[in-house]
Amino acid sequence: MTLAEMQFVPPDLRLASAEIFLLAMACLILIVDLFVKDKKRTVTFFLTLLALVGAAAATILTSSGEIVYTFSNMYVGDLMGDLLKLLLYVTVMVVLVYSRGYLQDRPQMAKGEYYSLTLFATLGMMVMISANHFLTVYIGIELLSLSLYALVALNRDSIPATEAAMKYFVLGALASGLLLYGMSMIYGATGSLEISAVSEHLFSGQVNKAILGFGLVFLVSGIAFKLGVVPFHMWIPDVYHGAPTAVTLFIASAPKLAAFAMVIRLLVNGLLVAAQDWQTMLLILSVLSMAVGNFAAIAQTNLKRMLAYSAISHMGFMLLGLVTGVVGGDARFALNAYSSSMFYVITYVLTSAGTFGMILLLARAGFESDEISDFAGLNKRNPWYAALMMMMMFSMAGIPFFVGFFAKFSVLQAVVAAGYLWLAIAAVFFSLVGAYYYLRVVKVMYFDPPADKSRIEAPMDIKILLSANGLAVALIGVFPQTLMSLCAFSLLRSL
Repeated sequence: MTLAEMQFVPPDLRLASAEIFLLAMACLILIVDLFVKDKKRTVTFFLTLLALVGAAAATILTSSGEIVYTFSNMYVGDLMGDLLKLLLYVTVMVVLVYSRGYLQDRPQMAKGEYYSLTLFATLGMMVMISANHFLTVYIGIELLSLSLYALVALNRDSIPATEAAMKYFVLGALASGLLLYGMSMIYGATGSLEISAVSEHLFSGQVNKAILGFGLVFLVSGIAFKLGVVPFHMWIPDVYHGAPTAVTLFIASAPKLAAFAMVIRLLVNGLLVAAQDWQTMLLILSVLSMAVGNFAAIAQTNLKRMLAYSAISHMGFMLLGLVTGVVGGDARFALNAYSSSMFYVITYVLTSAGTFGMILLLARAGFESDEISDFAGLNKRNPWYAALMMMMMFSMAGIPFFVGFFAKFSVLQAVVAAGYLWLAIAAVFFSLVGAYYYLRVVKVMYFDPPADKSRIEAPMDIKILLSANGLAVALIGVFPQTLMSLCAFSLLRSL
């Protein structure tokens, strides 16, 4: 190695300024919160929102629209990453606003730790979104996972929350082991852990196919756990049900964006040459997830458990787009397929946030309001909130003309274009099964008598945000082209 090769190239810190700013703010909030006497944690809350706004500003100011590498090619800045990060900040801000009233009703949870752990989890997701190295991906996953384990167990007085955190931790450790083992085998097959270098080695054909095959199996298994698809879904119902609803809202929304980015980085950017192998695995996971998720959700009476199984089926549906990107070695369908998956994830996060926002609205001190029966007669107690919840349920069921319908339609169109007609028919069948349990919630709200006839009111900020969330689900459903084009354009400039 020559002296020139050994010289250290300083990283471009400007590219990672959003991550650096958020880390600094998270540490600052930890310290400031020690001196906050207010039980409502108003200062901590607004500082956390300010941190996310600052990170968004940094992301916008440093976005060039080009693919740029730094930190010895371990970090990549591109348009897809920037778009997903901006959506991530908005999602986390929405989660914090929805959760505030719930936390204030539970003094054991209304602590600064909730806000700092949320920021550290967000930082982990940002690292996952911009990773161009297997180790960077792993660091992002672990930062997110460790923060989520602590958040789930934040209410130490709750036995279900503690139990859910322990299950999540044990299964999460197993998934991390699978992921690491898969990465080590891919390193053995290609001689590199850098995602773009792995792709170059595969294109050159100088790899050990047997070791690469084994590595792929373990890597896809680890990814499947993070997405929560069958048969790696065991943690989802227990964690959704056992965790405090404010934490369930966070787990059900923002991490899905980071998980999608991780799939694109690892499988599409790094292992596209082996697409025929991993697409077959994802195809099996997808069909199993749609089947198990939808049929298991029918039997649930707890709304959070029902939404957990529904999330499994939605992630299965999202995988359909990734399954149909490369057909017989031909990648001309790839952009259409991957952008339909991206659109699906974004719209699912939007709808999921609104749904859990409604559950949090009905929750009060000492009462979770997470049974389907708790929504009985909601139309008589507040017609507007019943209409918003109905929009969310219709969107998740894929009923026209809400955003969920166009999300499903765009994925199905990509599947049919790639020649997988049988897969599209199976997906439509499972969606029809799913419509049953979503419409059951609507039936309970409009036709069942309420146990409590008092009118439901909400603070002005929650009222405005929930209304905006519901109207976004309706309006993006009527005008989906802008978001669809944005997804396609960001992927076109990033892949």
